[in-house]
Amino acid sequence: MDEMDFRKKSEAALENLRRRLLTLADQFGFEVEGEGEKLELVFEDPEPARCVISPNTPARQIWISALATSFKLGWSESAGNFVLDRSGETLFQVMSRILSQQLGTEVIV
Repeated sequence: MDEMDFRKKSEAALENLRRRLLTLADQFGFEVEGEGEKLELVFEDPEPARCVISPNTPARQIWISALATSFKLGWSESAGNFVLDRSGETLFQVMSRILSQQLGTEVIV
């Protein structure tokens, strides 16, 4: 995948994710900051935490830093989405897992 194609796909994925997260933020009481190149989720409850989601253009991946872990998702043509190689989870599934663990309740992105 060339850089332009990656940028289009990552920007579309992050914008879609941002819209979904804004809806969930109201429901679950966390903040969504930024747009485009980088998103940050800020949690106060049940404990203070931060989650950063950003594209890594040289690696052609979307990186998520959350729960003291780094998640690196690459584009999968067959899934039509960014996917975590080791588990096969899509971007939205990984974010669902992260939010569920952070908030202590099931969250579906």
